[in-house]
Amino acid sequence: MATPPTALTDLDAWERGVPYGSFARLRREAPVAWFDEDRPNRGFWSVHRYATIVEISRDTAGFSSATGVSFEEPTAEDMAARRTIIDMDPPSHTKLRKVLAPSFTPRAVAVYEHFVRSLTSVALDEALPLGEFDFVGHVAREVPIRVLGRIMGLPDGNLNEFVELGDKLIANTDPEVTDVVWGRDDTDEFRLYPFRSPYGKQLWDLGRALVQDRLRQPGDDLLSTVLAAEIEGQKLTEVDLDNFFSILVIAGNETTRIALAQGVLAFCEHPDQWDRLRHDPGLLNSATEEVLRWSCPTHFMRRTATHDAELQGCRIAAGDKVVLWYVSGNRDEEVFAEPQLFDVGRSPNPHLSFGRGGPHMCLGAHLARLEVRIVLDELCKRVARFALAGAPARTRTNFTNGLKRLPVAVEPVR
Repeated sequence: MATPPTALTDLDAWERGVPYGSFARLRREAPVAWFDEDRPNRGFWSVHRYATIVEISRDTAGFSSATGVSFEEPTAEDMAARRTIIDMDPPSHTKLRKVLAPSFTPRAVAVYEHFVRSLTSVALDEALPLGEFDFVGHVAREVPIRVLGRIMGLPDGNLNEFVELGDKLIANTDPEVTDVVWGRDDTDEFRLYPFRSPYGKQLWDLGRALVQDRLRQPGDDLLSTVLAAEIEGQKLTEVDLDNFFSILVIAGNETTRIALAQGVLAFCEHPDQWDRLRHDPGLLNSATEEVLRWSCPTHFMRRTATHDAELQGCRIAAGDKVVLWYVSGNRDEEVFAEPQLFDVGRSPNPHLSFGRGGPHMCLGAHLARLEVRIVLDELCKRVARFALAGAPARTRTNFTNGLKRLPVAVEPVR
């Protein structure tokens, strides 16, 4: 099979923009396609249509997460050292998820509404009088990490350090963000740390210090809950705790920050939709879902075929990597009417931004929705119009839809 002429692993191209046009062509012409990769990787099957993405997501027996969810092809030793909940299949995944899930139910996260609103108000009180400011640095960066800090019991004094380390890990392919760049530098000496990065070790060290503090003085936070939990009569190991800490800090902060920043960028580019939302508060929930569909904070997750299979007429071999492009599924014409339009009233909106089907639905989905909805609500009360005050700076990665900077000018509500 010939490789389609689309470079889905060209990170410089992704830094310039998401290849929505290429994905539209692939959905039409090659809904499942093979892409070669540079050595040492072997290549991957690329899945572009919504229905097939959901089908694979539900089939954890046939398409496993246990050998990693990125393009990297780690060894068994690598995975044993840094396996997180997203790198597990049932029943191991199910058992750990039961420990974490009660802290992220709609009822559990609803108690943080006042706290999120207060954080948002403080951030906007500082930013909006400036007239022009970086929305990422002043708002999108500030709210999610402080909410996560409250839930996990992270000390306020360390929050900036957590954000900076999380950035270096999730953007480990961007030389502006990290000095150890995956794909450019030899990272073998760091292969047992998250994202093959020395900063993964630093994040683990921070987590271990907090673990020791909670063991001495348990609280009512998520970290204390995890330390007290037992799975089949056993406490979590140090390795389990290291990786629990790293995935919560990264996933609980980065994805919501991306949704907030990309949402405001969408409103800069579609001012009619901002006017529509401001004048109809009843659209707040549907606008939240559309921001999540449109922004698609995590572009893909990878699975590995456990046995020979067939997808859309393609023969998948056991051991092949299979990449599920949520960013393509979120614009699938067979599911979303006029998916290229940003529509705050879109309903229904069964987007894939939290996954869909199967056990790997995002644990933090309800919390992310709460944060996005409240930030939009507070912005509606204060901002009449957004405009770009400079070019947005995208993160050099195809894994997330990150923005490093979003310069905006705001017109306040009179």
